Amino acid sequence: MIEKLPLSGDTSFVARTFRTPQFEVPWHQHIEYELILFTEGEGVSFIGNYVGEFKTGDIFFLGANLPHTFQKADKDLITSAVVVQFREDFWGAGFMQLPECRLIRELFIESMQGLKIKGACRQQLAPLIRELEGLEGFERIIRLCECLLLPARSRSYDTVSTQEVGEFHSRNKERIDKIFQYTIDYFQEPIHLGDIARNAGMSVPAFCHYFKKSTKKTYIDFLNEVRIGYACKQLIDTRKSIETICYESGFNTLANFNKQFLKVKKNTPSGYRKNFGDRMPVL
Repeated sequence: MIEKLPLSGDTSFVARTFRTPQFEVPWHQHIEYELILFTEGEGVSFIGNYVGEFKTGDIFFLGANLPHTFQKADKDLITSAVVVQFREDFWGAGFMQLPECRLIRELFIESMQGLKIKGACRQQLAPLIRELEGLEGFERIIRLCECLLLPARSRSYDTVSTQEVGEFHSRNKERIDKIFQYTIDYFQEPIHLGDIARNAGMSVPAFCHYFKKSTKKTYIDFLNEVRIGYACKQLIDTRKSIETICYESGFNTLANFNKQFLKVKKNTPSGYRKNFGDRMPVL
């Protein structure tokens, strides 16, 4: 899905809160850069070929045309985020080529792989993003520059996707998008290579080669990452047994679930739950 958020007559970029049900969007992309601060809820983030968790307080900066979606942990969960979207040239042609903009140019280049802001930078950036939504006039431009300068100067972030954005712009882009969305929608059910290959209109060998070439990982690895991402939220936020979570996440044996969890998270499911014990709900 190509998304475009509307601008008001007296603004040049978007900065506003989207809350359930306006928050929920499918796998999509847009030409604008996106700075997003999660203010409620949690779930699984899909950015390029990255699968990971998001929670309240997390901040991501996404480059132009980088496909992404954020799926909440539970369909009844209220989720909201302050979303800032702007085009690279919204402040006029040539502005980003000024020598003073070197750090921001470098930030933009790295954002093509998706950035997750961390540490003290995240703590400093969150109130600036919140305030940006309520500002008017030239103060909006100044505050946006401050929001970009913080991570650009500190470099306090992790890149999350290893997929080159340019590779999504091939003539087969609609096909890979369809595969991603199908996986997001049906990962809790049995998905066989024959099923997903037919959905993509390909033979199994052709599909496996295509997916590995397009995403730099096998489809089974990607599917397991999606399922493990869901399992992580269940381990943290519920008291369901590990066996129950295993089957609800789409795995058909506990042994395979434990094996794949260790491969993705470098920890066992019980060890992962123990690390987040202080977040467990009280009965």
